[in-house]
Amino acid sequence: MKLSRARISPIKVRQVTSLIKGKKANEAVSILKLVPKKSAFILSKLLESAIAGCLEKGEDPNKFYVKTVCADDGIRLKRFRPMAMGRAGKILKRSTNIKLVLAKEVGFGSKG
Repeated sequence: MKLSRARISPIKVRQVTSLIKGKKANEAVSILKLVPKKSAFILSKLLESAIAGCLEKGEDPNKFYVKTVCADDGIRLKRFRPMAMGRAGKILKRSTNIKLVLAKEVGFGSKG
């Protein structure tokens, strides 16, 4: 799943992505529910959407884990704020492109 132009800085999202990499999908959702950050809420919505996509295809969501989560720079909105002595200070309002990949766990002992 991919989310483009989330209105949060990528640095703030990366703090939370490290908590869910490599975890089972259902476990990652429960971890994100307990983290009191805006980025955790955004990631949990994205992860729940990815799980719903697995259900729609007829897959068992308990067999999936979070393979990768990338938080890259999106567009930057450039704004200006008045400063002292008639100057203008530049403000960058950052956004993030988040890419979340779920992968199926391969059972041990299975042939093929």
